[in-house]
Amino acid sequence: MANKDFIKELEWRGMIHTIMPGAEEQLEKGMTTAYLGIDPTADSLHIGHLVGVMILKHFQMCGHRPLALVGGATGMIGDPSGKSQERNLLDEATLRHNQEAIKRQLSKLLDFESDAPNAAKMVNNYDWMKDFTFLDFIRDIGKLITVNYMMAKDSVKKRFNGEGDGMSFTEFTYQLVQGYDFLHLYQTENCRIQLGGSDQWGNITTGTELIRRKLDGEAYAITCPLITKADGTKFGKTESGNVWLDARYTSPYKFYQFWLNVGDDDAKRYIKIFTLLDRETVEKLIAEHETAPHLRVLQKRLAEEITTMIHSRQEYEKAVEASQILFGGATSEALHRLDEQTLLQVFEGVPQFTVAREELGVSIVDLCAYKTQIFPSKGECRKMIQGGGVALNKEKVADPMRSVTEEDLIAGKYLLVQRGKKNYYLITVE
Repeated sequence: MANKDFIKELEWRGMIHTIMPGAEEQLEKGMTTAYLGIDPTADSLHIGHLVGVMILKHFQMCGHRPLALVGGATGMIGDPSGKSQERNLLDEATLRHNQEAIKRQLSKLLDFESDAPNAAKMVNNYDWMKDFTFLDFIRDIGKLITVNYMMAKDSVKKRFNGEGDGMSFTEFTYQLVQGYDFLHLYQTENCRIQLGGSDQWGNITTGTELIRRKLDGEAYAITCPLITKADGTKFGKTESGNVWLDARYTSPYKFYQFWLNVGDDDAKRYIKIFTLLDRETVEKLIAEHETAPHLRVLQKRLAEEITTMIHSRQEYEKAVEASQILFGGATSEALHRLDEQTLLQVFEGVPQFTVAREELGVSIVDLCAYKTQIFPSKGECRKMIQGGGVALNKEKVADPMRSVTEEDLIAGKYLLVQRGKKNYYLITVE
């Protein structure tokens, strides 16, 4: 067993909402198996899933055995918790594809492959639900839990009280299906604890109740608070949607920028939740941040830790270099190293112009004052070049007659003109 105490570790990090009586005693007995459910509705996790994944990581680091349950069967139904609408249902091929993609992401954080007794395992509830007939289910499981018990759950009450479009029988039975998962894992994997967000409390306790009634067994629940921003709004969403862990959907640069731009109060909480830094290090960082908040020490370290953990040290360094192009004194070489996707994201929102490829060969003055409207006149452009105020691709332009050629293009099709210190213009050559 590792010498760290799982509950104490999560408590100082602000990651405990409710602990069912008996759970701590169970963990003190020795290596315990716990599971956490993950919704497989996409082939990537997003940062909203990261809280649960970090809990599994701490669980394993504390010497216990984590199970990551991909909800293939429950993903076909839809969990009513925290939602006012039913979700779209997925077919099996899509679910299997999503499961494999999710496992690859989890493998960066959890040890699935070693022969350690607490190696993580991924399970899919579709595997044990797919052959379960409806008659068998209502006979063996449905009779154990009363409708009164199910109706008392908050997630059910809210929907019956007029939130959304009511509730289908399918969603009403969701807590029974999730409860059966716990029962099945209790029997097959010796799983004693279910972990989840506080909105899952009702579903989890249905599982512990099923285990008690069917097997006279003892099982427990531990939940974490739902993470919000300091202003109470939902964490993890941006104007363009979810922040994904897969670089195809959210580039490492954008991922890094998300964490770099969180507010001070959020950074103080997130550094505890989303990194593995120890308590002493975190407290030092917070103290350092409070003496000089404008240096954003906390945000920088948070962005470094999490970008490195999810992507790689190399991708983190590329993201930092890309950020410096816009906000610092980055070099022309750094600009030329950018891939097209990152380049466009770095300069998202700056004025853009398009010129034809055959126009190349003209002077920088003609390009900036005639082919585009970066300068209102050639005279003004010449004057600023002579004053050292114009750069092409991060290099100062000294000669107003300098011609712009194919060799200047970034990623084979872009030119970056800088007018003064802060005004950037991106030219696409087609």
